Amino acid sequence: MGWFALALQWHLTNALMVADGRSAIAALGVFFSYFTILTNLLVAVCLTALFFAPEVSDGLARFAAAVAAYIAVVGITYSLLLRHIWSPQGWQKAADVLLHDAMPMLFVVFWLVLVPKGKLRWSSPVPWLIYPLAYLAVTLVRGAYGAAYPYPFVDVAALGYGRVMLNSLAMTLGFLGLGFVLVCVDRWMARKPPKS
Repeated sequence: MGWFALALQWHLTNALMVADGRSAIAALGVFFSYFTILTNLLVAVCLTALFFAPEVSDGLARFAAAVAAYIAVVGITYSLLLRHIWSPQGWQKAADVLLHDAMPMLFVVFWLVLVPKGKLRWSSPVPWLIYPLAYLAVTLVRGAYGAAYPYPFVDVAALGYGRVMLNSLAMTLGFLGLGFVLVCVDRWMARKPPKS
């Protein structure tokens, strides 16, 4: 489902860009400028790795927890901040639901039910911030050189750097808070029942 959703969105993005007179290379730039796309790609890679892993290593379990945090933020952010700004139809609606609703919910449930627990440390959510902060930095640099900002809450042209930094701080704290929630869940689910 993850690979299908990404392929569908790529087809739609490329078709739209080519119809607008732009190249497939430009379409790739737009496609990969979205945190949603990059994070769903991480989900698909993680699920593929878990499918082929005969035994889930501690590192892969920790990676899956980080990806669960990232994709949960995708679903939450879309529902709270972005869903109301457009109304996709047809195949775009299908891609929208798969990328923003189905994959976030299903992957978090997958992590809860099938990924081994007890692998996370209280410090785990801190390095998880590298990915969203790197994404933010690349997005701001691309925007400074004329690329379109993929999300309204990081649109420096419309909001200015001050407001974008405040929005980014709020998102970073949200990532961190959700990460600690996942650590709590991980530790709670890993506890052994008391011996009778």
